[in-house]
Amino acid sequence: MPLSSTPRRYTRTAMALHWVMALGLIGAIAVGWYASELPMSLARLKLINWHKWFGITLLLLFVVRFAWRATHRPPAEVPAPLWQARAAHAVHGLLYVLMAAVPLLGWAYSNAAGFPVVWFGVLPLPDWVGPNKELAETLKGLHKIAAWSLAVLIAAHVGAALKHQLIDRDRLLARMWPGKD
Repeated sequence: MPLSSTPRRYTRTAMALHWVMALGLIGAIAVGWYASELPMSLARLKLINWHKWFGITLLLLFVVRFAWRATHRPPAEVPAPLWQARAAHAVHGLLYVLMAAVPLLGWAYSNAAGFPVVWFGVLPLPDWVGPNKELAETLKGLHKIAAWSLAVLIAAHVGAALKHQLIDRDRLLARMWPGKD
């Protein structure tokens, strides 16, 4: 495709999916972290359910986002040193993997622990695995590691975007920020 046909910005749909998922991921991580620190109570169980609802919703949004990204050309890359371009590709790839893996691991963990996932308290989702205490402990650990890895990558992603905006001043953030270029 000639350079002139390469968009300068992401589509409005891509922007909306990005920012809704960003807010959702922050919310899901915060609720999960907070709930895990509470003693067993009705409040904790309520927050755990909210965390599950966040996770399933984000998984569905991820599928939509992945499909949109696969069918819509992104803007041309901002010129950067090779190591930065490779790091950006690696972080984006890992973000996509973890945006799918974290909720899937949480869903499987919930099933293995003997708790069904009922989306918004209305739609029961199928169990991936049967109750299994040992598997539940393994999945709990994997879910936690994956979630923390996702949080670290989100922080790196935000840090890199701010570096581009505030230090490099290369208008990279304008490609994903709503409004005019």
